[in-house]
Amino acid sequence: MEPSGDPSPGTSRCGLGSEEHEGSEPRERRRKVAVGEGRWFCGCREAPVPVVLRGGGPRLSADTFPVLFDPDGRLVRESYFRKLIFKQGGVDPSIRKDVWKFLFGMYPCSSTTRERKVLALERYVRYKMMKCRWQTLMPDSRKMRVDEADTELYEAALAYQQRGSGCNLKGQEVDLSEENTEQVSFIELQAKFYVDRQKINVHELHEAIRIIDKDVPRTERVLDYYQNDGVINLMVLRDILITFAAFHPDVSYVQGMNDLVSRFLEVLDSEVDAYWCSAFYFEKISYDFKEEGLMRKIRLEEQLLKELDLQLYAHLLRDGMNGLTFCHRWLLLGFQREFEHSDAIRLFEILSSHHLELNSLEAESARHSERMTHFQRAEGKIRPELPSTNNDYTFELFICAAILLEKKELLLKCSDEVELVQFTNSLQGTLNLDRVLERAEQAFFNYCDKSVLDCFKKLCTEEKKKSFFKFKLMDLFS
Repeated sequence: MEPSGDPSPGTSRCGLGSEEHEGSEPRERRRKVAVGEGRWFCGCREAPVPVVLRGGGPRLSADTFPVLFDPDGRLVRESYFRKLIFKQGGVDPSIRKDVWKFLFGMYPCSSTTRERKVLALERYVRYKMMKCRWQTLMPDSRKMRVDEADTELYEAALAYQQRGSGCNLKGQEVDLSEENTEQVSFIELQAKFYVDRQKINVHELHEAIRIIDKDVPRTERVLDYYQNDGVINLMVLRDILITFAAFHPDVSYVQGMNDLVSRFLEVLDSEVDAYWCSAFYFEKISYDFKEEGLMRKIRLEEQLLKELDLQLYAHLLRDGMNGLTFCHRWLLLGFQREFEHSDAIRLFEILSSHHLELNSLEAESARHSERMTHFQRAEGKIRPELPSTNNDYTFELFICAAILLEKKELLLKCSDEVELVQFTNSLQGTLNLDRVLERAEQAFFNYCDKSVLDCFKKLCTEEKKKSFFKFKLMDLFS
């Protein structure tokens, strides 16, 4: 059964189905209301009702995951799959490796078990040829440029080169038995055809490698995955980044990618799988790596904050504060460093489920319930048109807003951009994920409600104008 926690059909999520109160507050008074307080509609106050949003059942696990597949191995319940990840706060670590291959598009949900075996072989062969291609073109770049003062990393780079990194791919097991010789030969031919067609700009790739060699040592080496003998995994991370840059020149390498790929490599513990999941993920968010894409996201965050908290918005957008540019790392890295590491992984899964977005079925259901509630209140006199919402407000923007609202008092004390940067640095690893998620969901549905309320207020005003005009006409001709 699906997890409980959703309201029944026709029930408002934020309490808009509750009875009106006409007590001490005057009817004509209207004001904007924050999450958790009462609401006003056409001058009538509505009592607050607790918002029930998240399920309380177990995470997607080894017991529940197989139930989502049909006998041929197709993940036929994709919507429920994404809902489980979101509602239950992520995935059980024991199956995370398998889940991520579907969540990030390495395997299509419609693929069968047999098709995935072939696909895994194709991915393996193609990646190996892609990696060998740039290493052949640029043999001097096979070894990472490392400061000799960093003895641990320097020795790891030497050991990695000596073991022949181009021929040995970390953590990958594929069926290359004699029975598959003909199939492997065909797949190799296809991969070679693809790789040979791709043009590699050696000059641009050299520049990308120069930046990669600076960034890789700065990756979170405190993680267990990179401790002791695991430091050699940084060399694997480097090869993945260079291979992506070589075959995606329109995106190449952007600072911050090392932290994102590190996340995939740690979870999947496979060079090939980490490459493909990263590549699919980067292709979806490639615009965000460009300056105009990141600035667009920051502007959207500013607009959303204005909708949710005008006081905090006005404070952060005043002269000398430089707006919300201090949030750019949060949005680029998916809040990787603001939460404890295991919680950051969970949040990445939750955001990547895309279960709760303004164009999702769940959001539309909430808006529909609100429209019907106000339609009934207006006794059918006002037609509940579709409210206007900005579908560019993705759930990650609500997470960002939730953090800002959570730390509002501290932010209001910041007087310049330097203090804002100090504030963001102080948050690393300190935020409570469950509390931030709850607040983000409340803000999300509050925005859905507000879009409906604004729509009805506009319609109410228009209706009053029509009634006044009719009265004047009757007065003229009576």
